[in-house]
Amino acid sequence: MKIINVGLLGYGMAGQVFHAPIINCVSGFNIKSIRTTNPFWSKQALERYPQVEIVDHSDMIIEDPKIDLIIVVTPNEFHYPLAKQALLAGKNVVVDKPFTVTSAEALDLIQLAKSKKLFLSVYQNRRFVSDFLSVKKIIHSQRLGKIVEVTINFDRFRNSFNGNWREDLVPGSGILYDLGSHLIDQAIVFFGLPEFITADLRNQRGGKANDYFEVKLDYPGLKVNLRSSMLVKIPGPVFKLNGMNGTFEKFGLDVQEGDLTAGLTPESKANWGLEPIKYSGKLSLLVNQQDVTETIVSPPGDYRIYYQNVYDALVKNEALLVDPRDAMYTIKIIEIALESANKKCTLPMEITV
Repeated sequence: MKIINVGLLGYGMAGQVFHAPIINCVSGFNIKSIRTTNPFWSKQALERYPQVEIVDHSDMIIEDPKIDLIIVVTPNEFHYPLAKQALLAGKNVVVDKPFTVTSAEALDLIQLAKSKKLFLSVYQNRRFVSDFLSVKKIIHSQRLGKIVEVTINFDRFRNSFNGNWREDLVPGSGILYDLGSHLIDQAIVFFGLPEFITADLRNQRGGKANDYFEVKLDYPGLKVNLRSSMLVKIPGPVFKLNGMNGTFEKFGLDVQEGDLTAGLTPESKANWGLEPIKYSGKLSLLVNQQDVTETIVSPPGDYRIYYQNVYDALVKNEALLVDPRDAMYTIKIIEIALESANKKCTLPMEITV
């Protein structure tokens, strides 16, 4: 088996929880180097991955001739310059979501990777979670008939601040870039690009960055509502789909993040990604003038699917599951949403590339 040597630029929460443990569970990858200057995180990384080399500067990984794939897991404002530096150095690159701060930066990276015939993808891990996969199954079944309205929620309850850069006034901060990039990506996968965008952004806790958003995506005959807040103590459905034949509703966020945060991995926990039955979706239909209600058991989520695809794309030239152009369109929608909220108006989705 061909071994792909990996270097992680960053080992904060995203690197520790969403990337390193998943990469380590996919055959063919070897985490060779991790860039971090935090002594506690360095110690933890060495305990979990004894073979890893800890470095204190990104250049030491980017310039390492033995590194095949670089994962950019830094604060958002550094995604573009580090990914570009890595591509210019001839490295294949995965960038954590959100791809970049601007769509112009995203396009530049896509064109650079293409010109140098290098691999480039964006870690949209919420394509590989139970709730998304459950909705995908419902949509493909066409049992709802024509779908006219979809609501996607990603809520949390954090009524205080933790000093994280996402809560400061820096490029790419705020909940729209953070959680919004997930919901927008899911909408793009299901329905493509919208015609119009209307957004409401708020700072409900009195901090520096937005901590609430409601983004409406208008399609012909379909409205998609994307919503996220940091002040939701009683969670509502994560997905709700209304169609001509009935409604599908799904509660409960995917279990993988909680398990990974607790130190579990796909290798240490059986039935990885399998959510409790209580989180199964409910499908309510009108069939032959009769009400029919079904419990839809969710498929297990598995972040490994993303990195297995990365390996297969690098080694076997297989097609990417996450095209970087989708991630670029996500950033474009975020830009339009920011303008819409500022102007308090509906704006068209204009694509110039």
